[in-house]
Amino acid sequence: MNRRIPVRKRLLVRLLVASVLIAVCSVAATAWLAVATTTRALREEQGQVLAEDMDVLARLSGYAATHADWRGVDRTVRNLAERTGRRIALTTTDRTVVADSAAPGTPLPPRAAATVDPLRVDTYTERGAQRAGVDPRAVGPYRITAAERAKLDKLAVVRRNCFARNGYDTSVVRAPSGRPVVTDVDGPVAGGAVPEECADGQLNTPTPTEDKALDDLSARIASCLGKRGVTHAPRALGVDVTGLGIVPRFFAGKPAAHDEPEGTAAARRCTAEARRAQLDPYVAPVAELFLGGGATTAVRFDMSPANKAKVAGAAGLVLAVTVVVSAVVATRLVRPLRALTAAAQQPPERHVRVPVTTRDETGVLAAAFNELTERRERLEAQRKAMVSDIAHELRSPLTNIRGWLEVTRDGVVDPDPALLASLHEEALVLQRVIDDLQDLAAADAGTLRLHREPVRADELLGQVAAAHQVAADTAGVTVRTTAEGTPWLDADPVRMRQALGNLVSNALRHTPSGGTVTLSARSDGDDVVLEVADTGTGIAPEDLPHVFERFWRAEKSRSRRTGGSGLGLPIVRQLTAAHGGTAEAGGAPGTGAVFTLRLPAGEPPG
Repeated sequence: MNRRIPVRKRLLVRLLVASVLIAVCSVAATAWLAVATTTRALREEQGQVLAEDMDVLARLSGYAATHADWRGVDRTVRNLAERTGRRIALTTTDRTVVADSAAPGTPLPPRAAATVDPLRVDTYTERGAQRAGVDPRAVGPYRITAAERAKLDKLAVVRRNCFARNGYDTSVVRAPSGRPVVTDVDGPVAGGAVPEECADGQLNTPTPTEDKALDDLSARIASCLGKRGVTHAPRALGVDVTGLGIVPRFFAGKPAAHDEPEGTAAARRCTAEARRAQLDPYVAPVAELFLGGGATTAVRFDMSPANKAKVAGAAGLVLAVTVVVSAVVATRLVRPLRALTAAAQQPPERHVRVPVTTRDETGVLAAAFNELTERRERLEAQRKAMVSDIAHELRSPLTNIRGWLEVTRDGVVDPDPALLASLHEEALVLQRVIDDLQDLAAADAGTLRLHREPVRADELLGQVAAAHQVAADTAGVTVRTTAEGTPWLDADPVRMRQALGNLVSNALRHTPSGGTVTLSARSDGDDVVLEVADTGTGIAPEDLPHVFERFWRAEKSRSRRTGGSGLGLPIVRQLTAAHGGTAEAGGAPGTGAVFTLRLPAGEPPG
């Protein structure tokens, strides 16, 4: 029955709506991404320029801190200008050019970008920042000699090894004065609390060069304090060993309790003035730094009307193309789906196929639908044939049992031993058919239980031959067993005897008196090959593909009593497959038949 699908729920409409939404979102996302990317790029460029400016200032401040004048700075200025791509000019405070990367006579920018004064501006301690104070690279008279450096280096190695023994991972860095400093990633080792065995009092002791400079600084401070009338000023001076600078140790912390606040403040001012006066001969004069391009402006993104029109036009074009392409693709996609729907709605007994017109996903789906239809048709035919065969198999013994019971009830015949034996035989035939069907059902459902254990193949063949010896003698057939070596199987012995017994029973039925049935076993690589060969009528080539089918017989006229239930060979194949092996049939008319079971080899016990 055809049902009308609402327009809003049709696949074509949904695809079109989805495509339109995708196109709109794509255009909007692209525009937003372009704006965001451009804005971010401009801001990153602005930040990069600012970082370059700070780096230029830090480099020139370092030059001033380590040179008594500006002679030779031209090369540094040119190198910085080439690296940054900007103009760099250095002048005195009265705008006398000291060095300039631009051509002579080029006007200076209206304003200086920064002042280079290592005695008042620190650009070294914190990268990218300007702090008030003396640049740590301005060491002047505190620079230690080579001999003092070598001695302190040895002490630093000893100190570092001591810290390592106490669980601290440290490194030795070089202060601008040349003094080695033992430190870790967090700054002062152990927060400044040095283990007792590492506190040797030697590494942090000022060298003669530093003592001389500190004495000079103390004299300058005392002179300054005397002029200010301070008589009780702090006097403890020393080298700051927790950082990289030259700082009076006392003034790095809080004043002592006995110090007067006025004296402490005066001491701080005098110390700062004395340090600048002491270092002034060793640093370059104050200079002004000019950078080409001037100050940067705030980043602002604005789209012109022309650009807006371009964006709108591109969005409209993309939208139109998306709609057209989506309509074409959706139409081609829906057509085979409609054919599949129509075929699926047909009655099952018609087994309708659909044409495969494309090689895309819908074509693959159509081919899979046709294959499913064919399998369903085959399974339906097999089901009907199996139901008919099962009914036929059960009807014959049940009819015989019923007939004999009725005539016995009516008093036509007496229930003598011969009659009871006949009824018992019919019941056995019925039981055999039911048992075979139960085994096949368990194998098909995957619930067939196997109790594996190491089994010798030659002993297995001997057991099967002994079990069928009486039937073989009755039929006048000789049963023989042969084995190459002693191959072992990891198998269920009961199920393997059942499988081989079915093959031997089948061979005895098809072998005339005087014939031979041979059971053999041999190893073949990682497999064990079991064969049951007879000298009977053989199997026609056209019948070989069907011998393992259920209820199939080469001779249709055979009865169930002489030809078996028609389930013996299918059970053999299922039991072999459950053990991970394969079953094959061979032979030709007049030469006998050969059934081969190939099973995985096992290991002997113990």
